[in-house]
Amino acid sequence: MGKKRKRAPEKRSIHPRNKYSDNPPDFTLLASLYPSFQPYVFYAREGKPKIDWKDFNATRELTRVLLLHDHSITWWIPDGQLCPTVPNRSNYIHWIEDLLSSDIIPNYHGDNNIIKGFDIGTGANCIYPLLGASLLGWSFVGTDVTDVALEWAEKNVKNNPQISKLIEIRKVDIEEELTNQNTNDGGSYTGPPILLGVVKNDEKFDFCMCNPPFFETMDEAGLNPNTSCGGTPAEMVCPGGEQAFISRMIQDSVQLKQSFRWYTSMVGKKSNLKSLISKLREVGVTVVKTTEFVQGQTSRWGIAWSFIPPTKKIISSHVATKNVLTFMLEGIQRQFSAFHVLQSVESFFKGSGGSCKLNAALFYIDVISNDLHFRVTVFEQIPGTLLVRGSLKPGETVEPVLHNNFMKKGNRFCKYWIIPTGL
Repeated sequence: MGKKRKRAPEKRSIHPRNKYSDNPPDFTLLASLYPSFQPYVFYAREGKPKIDWKDFNATRELTRVLLLHDHSITWWIPDGQLCPTVPNRSNYIHWIEDLLSSDIIPNYHGDNNIIKGFDIGTGANCIYPLLGASLLGWSFVGTDVTDVALEWAEKNVKNNPQISKLIEIRKVDIEEELTNQNTNDGGSYTGPPILLGVVKNDEKFDFCMCNPPFFETMDEAGLNPNTSCGGTPAEMVCPGGEQAFISRMIQDSVQLKQSFRWYTSMVGKKSNLKSLISKLREVGVTVVKTTEFVQGQTSRWGIAWSFIPPTKKIISSHVATKNVLTFMLEGIQRQFSAFHVLQSVESFFKGSGGSCKLNAALFYIDVISNDLHFRVTVFEQIPGTLLVRGSLKPGETVEPVLHNNFMKKGNRFCKYWIIPTGL
């Protein structure tokens, strides 16, 4: 009997709209443009430029020059503070952008209003407000507890006057410390307020986001010998770790309900997702979404939930007045992506005599077929699940054949289909 052939490893990728998806940082170029970065770059035997990821000064300088070079952001943090990686943090921003642009839940304010986010524990680095404001023009409230974090977050905001009006840094009142409230995970969160007591009365936000304290002890936080991202105990550690912290977020969200369209958090351990999702179901959320954030060999996960009722849709084989067709593709094989679905749509309609114009960067294709003008857009929901949306031009109506065509082409990419609530 021959040996079993090893399965090829699955290709892991970062968010397709991430600036570094197709163009990872060029250390040689950055070293030539920024002399302060040059001492940290060395070359491997094969001539590939590298930095020492165990050197905090090297990772901090890389973050500084990437923010300056690619985002025109002036930035710095003092020694010992948590140093973020720009590609990884950008993944989180773009995922929230996906959630906000989807029609999973209705948008409760007009298109002209600025998106408003709430960053829990923004840190001295203030990375999420800076990226969200510079990339997408979002406004933010960033919160923190320690004087050092608040001081440097304010400095990083003020040093970027082009976006400073979009960002408010808010101090969390530790006198309001919440204690002895069971998080149903065998322990209690005993740290400063997270959302309750920090969000003001009548405030409304489109989303909150959080890079929670992943660990229970600083010893646990230092177990990865291959990286040095800094981080203080206030940033890295809390009793019960991320499980207790996010469980408190869930409890707070039950009280605040629709003060946020989306509640989200990063998750460091995939094993925690199952119990967190179970908690969310118990408290009656209407929607739960998860995703994976990939940067190099490092993975983190995201979890999002909402109490807003999902957009209602009516199942019908003949809808005279609808001009939007939406359905889910689930169980998609890992080698296929949103781009493959669009290519398949393009192939099908071109084969039927239609004309197509594909925009691979924004993941949509414009189609003219049988006198119908429509656009097909594909959104990634979670790994293995895509949201497909076909939108007709005003005045045109959905034909049953359009839905049938999508269904036929989707069988190539999916193990099974789910149309959650209709068309």
